[in-house]
Order: sequence, then C-alpha cells, then structure tokens
Amino acid sequence: MCGIAGELRFDQQFADSRAVLDMTESMSRRGPDGEGIFSLGSRCFGHRRLSIMDLSSRAHQPFVDNQLGMGIVFNGAIYNHHELRDELREKGYQFASTGDTEVIIKAWHAWGPKALKRFYGMFAFALWERDSGNTWFARDRLGIKPLYYARDAERLRFASSLPALLKGGGIDTAIDLEALHYYMSFHAVVPAPHTIIKGVRKLPPGCWMKVTPDGDCSIKEWWRLDFNRSEEDERRSFDDWKSDVLDTLRLSVKRRLVSDVPVGVLLSGGLDSSLITGLLAEAGTVGLRTYSIGFESVGSEEGNEYRYSDLIASHYGTVHEKLHIPAGDLLSALPDTIAAMAEPMVSHDCVAFYLLSQAVSRHTKVVQSGQGADEVFAGYHWYPPLTDVADADAGIDLYKRVFFDRSHEELCGLLDPSIRIGDASGAFLERHFSRPGADSAIDRALRIDTTVMLVDDPVKRVDNMTMAFGLEARVPFLDHDLVELAARIPARHKVANGGKHVLKEAARSIIPAEVIDRPKGYFPVPALKYLRGDFLQFVRDTLDTRAARERGLFRREAVEHMLESPDNHLTPLRGSKLWQLALLEAWLQTNGL
Repeated sequence: MCGIAGELRFDQQFADSRAVLDMTESMSRRGPDGEGIFSLGSRCFGHRRLSIMDLSSRAHQPFVDNQLGMGIVFNGAIYNHHELRDELREKGYQFASTGDTEVIIKAWHAWGPKALKRFYGMFAFALWERDSGNTWFARDRLGIKPLYYARDAERLRFASSLPALLKGGGIDTAIDLEALHYYMSFHAVVPAPHTIIKGVRKLPPGCWMKVTPDGDCSIKEWWRLDFNRSEEDERRSFDDWKSDVLDTLRLSVKRRLVSDVPVGVLLSGGLDSSLITGLLAEAGTVGLRTYSIGFESVGSEEGNEYRYSDLIASHYGTVHEKLHIPAGDLLSALPDTIAAMAEPMVSHDCVAFYLLSQAVSRHTKVVQSGQGADEVFAGYHWYPPLTDVADADAGIDLYKRVFFDRSHEELCGLLDPSIRIGDASGAFLERHFSRPGADSAIDRALRIDTTVMLVDDPVKRVDNMTMAFGLEARVPFLDHDLVELAARIPARHKVANGGKHVLKEAARSIIPAEVIDRPKGYFPVPALKYLRGDFLQFVRDTLDTRAARERGLFRREAVEHMLESPDNHLTPLRGSKLWQLALLEAWLQTNGL
C-alpha cells in the first residue's frame, strides 16, 4: 500500500519534478517506509512506499525494468502474485524481486491490458512504456484503491489523493456544481469521474486509461458487474448457494493473508468482521490481533458494541485491544480526520476509523475489514421493499425516498439563489438503473450500491483513514469472485429475514449464533449525529467563518434555521444534514480552497 503521483507533459517541456516531489511528499503518511522519484524528459513519477510484500530495497519504487523498457508506480496489493510469477517464469521471464510490483510489469508485457483480469487484489497504478511513449493507468474492479488526475492541453498530473494534486498547483479549484448535487443527495458520494473540484477527476473503478505522448487520452471499462442469471442459477437450492458463499469467502480471506508482515482484524462485533475473524482462526492464524473502538453514548444511543466484539475475541482467543474515545478526544481529532480525507466524507465513523487506525498502526501494518458485505449481500433496510417493485420508475422513486439525503426541491431551497443547478442526482440514478445487466429494481439498487455508493463512501473512507497511519486495510467481501457470485444469487436469498440471509446462514458453521442473530448495528458515533455543546459550536464556527460566507453556497437563513434545531434535520439514513454542510466547508478550508 502506497501513494503514487506524477506528471506527463504534452508540450515537449520537461516534467516538473519539483511539483511531483511536493505531491509525493504530501502523501508521506500513506507510505512512511520509503520515497522514490523517476524523471525522464516529459515524464516524472513519484512514489511513497509502505512495505508489505518484499520488504527489501529490491522492490523499491518507481520500479524500472530496463530490459523490457517499462516502469511502474503502484498502490495496492496483488494477492495471487506468487502464482502469476510461476506462470510468467514458465514463459521465460526473470525476476529481481519477490514482491507483487514487478509481477504487474511482466504480466503487462506478456498480456497487455488483458493482464488486469488475471489480478486478484486492489490496485491503482501508472505504467509507462519507454519505446511507445504511452502511459497506462488502471484501477481495480471495485475502486478499492484511488486514482485522481488533472488534465489540460499541456499536461496530465495524477496522485492517490486529491489534496496531493492541489499541492502541485495549477488546478481549477472552482466547485463542480454537478458534484455538489451528488454530495448533497447521495450521502456525500460523488460518482466517478467527478470530484467536488472542477479541475480534478478520478478514474472510474474497473477502468484503464491510455495516455499518448501528444496528450490523446482514452478510457475503457475492463470489468462490469453483471446481475444476469441463468436458468440454472434460478433453480439452484439455497443450500448450494450457502455452501458456495462460504467456500468463496474462505478463499478470499486466505488470499488476503499473503503478506510479509502479520495480518490483524478490525473487529466491530458485527456479523461481517466476526466472520472474517472466525475464518482467520479456522485457517490457523497464530497470535491473531483484533481491534475495537467505542465512544460515549448520547441520550439513549449507545456509543460502542463491545459486548459482541468481546464475545468473538474471547471465543477465538485473539489478542484483543479495545479503544474507548472520550468526547473531548473525538472533537480534538476532527481537524486531522478532515485533513486525511481525499474528498469530503460525511459519514460519522470517519473519525472512528481515523482514531482506530492510529491505535492499530502501533502494532500492525495490515488488517482485514468487513466493509462491503451489506451492499453485496443486501443488508440494508431499503432493499426488502424493492423486491416487490416491478415498475422501473417506481423502483427509482422508492430508492430516492429511502437513500437520498434530500429531494432536488429541498436542495434548491438550501442553495444560494445565485446557484442554478439541475437534478444531476436524479438523472444519474435513472441512467444507472436503465443500464443493461440487471432486470429488477432490487438488482439495480444492489448494483448501484456495490459499484458506486460502496466505492465512494465506506471503501474510500477506510482507505483514507487507515492510510493516514500507514495501515493497509484489506476487504475480503470485495473479492471479485465473491461479488460476482453474490450478483448471481437470486435476491430472495439475500433479503430474507432482515437481509444478508444467505451470508448469515453460511456463517452459522463458523461463529456463535448470538452474533449472527443480534439486532443490526452500525459503527456508532452519536456525537456527530446529535450535535450538542462543543460539537455544535464547531459546526457553527465553521459555517460562520468569513470563507464560508464569501463562498456563498448556502442560504444564510436556511443555515440559521438548521442551527436552531439540529436534531430536526436528519437524513433518511439518520445522518445530520447540518454536519453535511459543515464538513464540506471544513474540508474546503482545510485544503486552502
């Protein structure tokens, strides 16, 4: 896991190595174990290294293969790199390192972009060819690893985070109004290729981008999630699906043990992280370390789930650490948490993951985490009602009611009158629901949540917060074999009995029933939902700054109305609408915008 950056010039000028170095240095927390830069004429590449596979200097990046005339900067992990290395050796390739980076170069030389389909893992990389002058960018199937870029007629710059690009300068920092609509509607999700900044784009998941020396840029989707089912799929028994799910997840967890350092678990006490812990224990992991976090309660809302994480830790005899965060520590960590965000993210548990990652990184460099199971196996409350919806338009309307933070009309009433904005979020939802490959409303909802919402909310959140402390988070539920399998499972097997039915039943042979049958919980950070005291003052101070008033995104009377009674302004997903405004403004100010 690392941070990558670079610049390609199209105007025959030398690449700005100083700007690339500035971008690279700004990501030092993503890669605390090493730094490298490679510059040749119009191209320059930078890298910050987190040493996980092949800890020696042989795997240093940028990695250049002079014999093949290729080089790479890579962020991620290829879990099947040993098997690919053996296959490539049989084809005559020789290796100077034992890590996964060099395997990508050889695989690309052997198979070109088709190599992407052979990779099991998470990745974002820039690979250049000396002789053709072409540079290739690629991102993994589910966007676990980020890749941002800024392009104009003279150059293209790229980096693992948006703030890193800003460090290089020369970016159009105006607010992208279409992205603003997404942010205010989709629980802060801004689908690729957009970002909240007009001058910055992100490569969509499952896509590669080819850039030629003269600046021609082409993007191609190399993977797409398909919810079509065969007649055999429809006829298969529930027990067969249950068995396949467990076998595939077991292999996924095993794949994510490939590392030259120990692997731990972020253990919330929910079904997903508990099942991962159980499968790691089943695999014979010795001295398995698990980590949980909790916060102060607010009113009747609990701030921790220690009861269940303690049960799992005791059941499997893990080396368990609980971190309890007083409200004052939570508040003091907010500025650093916001600074760690590649894009503004309103989810209350960002600060939880930030503080948990800080604690975990003292003992562990790699963890497995349970993100993705709710989207892949239909664990959220808005899925069951969609199973009875046959009409496509009705499915869109229902999805909006249960997921969108506010209607287009409410958003227009919140924005300053000078801002003219169309219903970008509604149009995006309609386009996505109309794409081929999913025939029912429930499958269309699962597809957009897995390939869009998941990517730019929980997955991005975990990447940003863990990498702020040089901690690599691996997500077994996003193994593409498992995701593709789940897409083929008829929805009725997933949404039954409160959701994730097939996963819960598969888990019964691994973990205690008390965890499986518990009420569904979420990573609780009540202080950022029910704004009180110093937290409310933080919000008020942020929205009252001169920068916020001069930016003029929101009507002042609407903001004041929300400040008077924050608890009356919650989204359908029980998030604070007021926190959404403050977080956006705080992120913009943090990044000097």
